Amino acid sequence: MSSSKDAIYSQPQQVGDFRFDQAVAEVFPDMIQRSVPGYSTIVDSIGQIAGYYQQPDSHYYDLGCSLGAATLAMRRYINAANSQIIAVDNSQAMIERCRLHLDAFKAETPVKVICDDLQNIKIDNAAVVVMNFTLQFIPPAQREVIIQSIYAGLKPGGVLILSEKMRHESNQANELLIDLHHEFKRRNGYSELEISQKRTAIENVMQTDSMEIHQQRLQQAGFSDVVTWFSCYNFSSLVAIK
Repeated sequence: MSSSKDAIYSQPQQVGDFRFDQAVAEVFPDMIQRSVPGYSTIVDSIGQIAGYYQQPDSHYYDLGCSLGAATLAMRRYINAANSQIIAVDNSQAMIERCRLHLDAFKAETPVKVICDDLQNIKIDNAAVVVMNFTLQFIPPAQREVIIQSIYAGLKPGGVLILSEKMRHESNQANELLIDLHHEFKRRNGYSELEISQKRTAIENVMQTDSMEIHQQRLQQAGFSDVVTWFSCYNFSSLVAIK
């Protein structure tokens, strides 16, 4: 399914909080490709990592699945007997398009698509849980409980794949990474107006943690090993192993 070009912030406007609504769902693939360095690599690698850690008779969760990119990637690599992928998002607009995306590709592994808040989903019998740029949109006070419930619902040897935009501990380093990221967006055709209005829209909605905080939270939940497998500018992805 093709998507339109992202021009949501191309005109001067009264910028409200960013929402995963119909307008965003329509341009999401273009928006994320042009906004997140290495996005295609991250998504394909999530599929590979899921394939590497697959177990028979298990669930595979994509929490905050948006249009189902990570779900599709997992489905390409998972072939263990009696597997089921559970894709969850709280945006109705995203879920509707996710279903269309999934229907466009035939695959062995069944997918259950759920429109709900991921905090209402009980993680159970899981070999792999994916949160691909999802945790950063959840209020910081609720993050610890979510990570703990994921840990509890993973089978021994199971993994959480966590991709996040990171905040650096020092202002100097933070500014460097933000500048590099903004230049990345310029080179992908975003104007100064678009960059600045998007930044305003996302300010209150997305609260980023530092790498240290993420690692601490994962270790406190009980994960035995945390591997940073991708990092570019202020974007990183981790595998936490139970």
